[in-house]
Amino acid sequence: MDAKVVSRQKIRYRIRKKVSGTAVRPRLSVFRSNNEIYAQLIDDDNGVTIASASSRDKDVAAQKVNKTSKSGLVGQAIARKAIALGLESCVFDRGGYLYHGRVKAVAEGAREGGLKF
Repeated sequence: MDAKVVSRQKIRYRIRKKVSGTAVRPRLSVFRSNNEIYAQLIDDDNGVTIASASSRDKDVAAQKVNKTSKSGLVGQAIARKAIALGLESCVFDRGGYLYHGRVKAVAEGAREGGLKF
């Protein structure tokens, strides 16, 4: 494996030791690939994904904007889904990435959508 991937994995494990989601307050997990970004609300107690959103969803992919702006739209989409399910708060899991750029845009989009963390 690439040294960068191994380093991110170590950071990810370190974060996951502290951050855990419940049914009432799920974990908002972010995964960032080179072209896309994915967000999931996860209940770690039961090991289930409650809701998910990504830049590949039809409503987000239809927008012709840059990757950072798409990330903000993904954050708003996951917040809409969470509020529809009756959730208003979550814990943020940056997934080993720096809280900067696209990861920060997802968090800000989710906050704009009404999620609290």
